[in-house]
Amino acid sequence: MSEAKISIEQVEHVARLARLELSAADKERMRRELDAILSYIDTLQALPTEGVEPTSHAVPLTSVMREDEPEPSFPQADMLANAPDPSGESFRVPRIIEE
Repeated sequence: MSEAKISIEQVEHVARLARLELSAADKERMRRELDAILSYIDTLQALPTEGVEPTSHAVPLTSVMREDEPEPSFPQADMLANAPDPSGESFRVPRIIEE
């Protein structure tokens, strides 16, 4: 078996940063799992990727949203007619910031 890529001390450090309390068994399990992840990353880094264009997604994406198209807005007077306490050309709202 090859040498571990991550130590128990490193697992403890990551757990402390994440504010996790791990038992000794959990620390060893996390060390094995993180070691497997790091080994897989090494495998990926060894792949020949010269000439491969970077992509943001592995599959093409289709937007289901409509295109933004400018439309006329409602007349200001109509909108202010619904306001309970208009102030000139604006809406008056209750103050929510404490001093």
